[in-house]
Amino acid sequence: MIQLTLEQIASLKNWFLPERPGPLIGLHLIHTGHGHGWADRWPNPRALLLEAAHNYSFAGDPAALTPTDLQDLIFGFVEAPEPFVPLLQETFPDIYKWARVMFELPARPDFSWPDEFPIRRLHAADRIQLEGLSEETDWISKTWGGPAGLAASGMAWGAFAGTQLVSVACPFFVGEGYEDIGVVTEAAYRGLGLSHACAGALCQDIIQRGRRPSWTTSLDNAASRRVAEKLGFTFHRHDRLFLVGIDIP
Repeated sequence: MIQLTLEQIASLKNWFLPERPGPLIGLHLIHTGHGHGWADRWPNPRALLLEAAHNYSFAGDPAALTPTDLQDLIFGFVEAPEPFVPLLQETFPDIYKWARVMFELPARPDFSWPDEFPIRRLHAADRIQLEGLSEETDWISKTWGGPAGLAASGMAWGAFAGTQLVSVACPFFVGEGYEDIGVVTEAAYRGLGLSHACAGALCQDIIQRGRRPSWTTSLDNAASRRVAEKLGFTFHRHDRLFLVGIDIP
């Protein structure tokens, strides 16, 4: 496959529209510059593979691709439209299907600010605090190229215990009309409403940018679903991802 430049991917934006809540990998790449894209040929591509932090998505005609095209490119979470599923299964016989559920926020978020933990927008100087997150939570910055990219974006909100960053919410994928939210809280600070407050502040930002917040999680992640429901998110659809070469998180 041919690796595309950001300008080439941006010229294909209509391939990713209309969008819906959930992974927005092609649009995220266009809006942020973080990720990669490949085509079966250029110009006049017939099929695309997009990637951001080992999150993948297909577009176009699966008949234009073969298992050989994909074997060395995919390792992670794959959003595969139904016509691409047979190709994916032929290429990776051991893939696992992971059930997901998507929510969207129809109105302003319902949340309050905690009394004991300052919550604010993160800035470029907060890169060091993001670098200090635990191994369990540091995935939050991956679709921004890492802590420096997320900090510089000005789009994340964080809660602090003293000088320690203990909770972060950010757009994990930035689309044209939606921003899909990611949120983490360090284990010692869970149950204090910090994910709820950080995500609420982020939702206000997203709405002010003229987009709608969306929320994606797994069926068995009760804590994530509770936060979404408290904020006012409502069910949009059930879906799935395919896992290639990795275990369920």
